[in-house]
Amino acid sequence: MNTETCAPSEAATLREIVAAHPGAVPPAGWEAVRSFEAEHGIELPEPYRTFVAEICDGLRPGPPHYGLLPLAQTPSDWGEGRSERLLARPFPLTEAWLWEVEDDGGEEELPDQEFEARVDDVYDHGSLLLGTDGCGMYWHLITTGPQRGHVWLIDEYGAIPYGTRPGTPLMPGTPGFAGWVAHWAQGRSWFADD
Repeated sequence: MNTETCAPSEAATLREIVAAHPGAVPPAGWEAVRSFEAEHGIELPEPYRTFVAEICDGLRPGPPHYGLLPLAQTPSDWGEGRSERLLARPFPLTEAWLWEVEDDGGEEELPDQEFEARVDDVYDHGSLLLGTDGCGMYWHLITTGPQRGHVWLIDEYGAIPYGTRPGTPLMPGTPGFAGWVAHWAQGRSWFADD
């Protein structure tokens, strides 16, 4: 997965998918993308960066279920009074973390305050919100840290990376933004067991 340049084949695939689905928001343009990046102290990972600048800045039919959000927007159910999102702060995870799984005695439980701070970091730092499937299921594009360019599902049960690679049997597919969009366009379930 290349997060530094947008492969022409990825751009072509993304253009085809957008063309096949009405409800595309016009592209934001390079000036808007660079302004957003400067404001947040990041450079968006490719191919998302090119997608927003040149192809479209949001797609109402999805992905995910309630649509791909325009750059810098949050879903309507994101909630008031949340912490400031720090996109330049590294995303804290490198593998799935299911925090609502019953304790099997294998891991030491974190004190409540430390646990809540860690969960808040996962929701609010190092990622851009792509949209929601509803019921508090949010899709994030990781903007900084070792998972930069990967798409993660974060909800009340935990955080799971999308894409096939070691340790991700829950959501198989081609990692990264283009793989995630292509998977949706094929009408496939996000989860391996569906």
